[in-house]
Amino acid sequence: MSEMILKKGSSRKSAYDLRKDQSYKEATHTFSILVDNEAGVLARIVDLFAGRGFNIESLTVTEVDHTGHRSRITIVSTGGDDVIQQIRAQVQNVIPVHEIFDLTTDGPSVARELALHVLKVREANIEAARAAAQAFQSKELGVGAGCLVFEQSGTPHEIDELFDRLRPLGELEVARTGVVGLKLPQ
Repeated sequence: MSEMILKKGSSRKSAYDLRKDQSYKEATHTFSILVDNEAGVLARIVDLFAGRGFNIESLTVTEVDHTGHRSRITIVSTGGDDVIQQIRAQVQNVIPVHEIFDLTTDGPSVARELALHVLKVREANIEAARAAAQAFQSKELGVGAGCLVFEQSGTPHEIDELFDRLRPLGELEVARTGVVGLKLPQ
């Protein structure tokens, strides 16, 4: 087998990183996938992404219909139009997939993420931290030994913004669920 000849400026990482021109534009898309709740389904979907060099930025899954044994997988991924179309087409071909929606482009939808912020804070910064959290409608869960705990539900951008506001006020840790979303009826 002959070695692949790469032009100057190209990459050895993935064929998807070899751009034809500078007009290539990537966008972040959120996919909502309804599947049978059976062993191996999540692995098949994730393997499909990994095998083609697609990055998964966020992944959530849970059973949504106990009697029908169905689960909803929500995946956030980034790519150009060609990559997004390929993701959708290939996921649709996985046998236990019942429906797939691109929440970014398939009409009205709602998508949210949950985050827990634990802030080890000095007494002088407590009110500033509470004000920042309140600006994002975050719920204060408690005060421990020198720390505040906030629960926030919102878009990934809103969660990033609160994190950026709290970070200068003390030592901050965050745990995030990943995006969940649904297509709204039309």
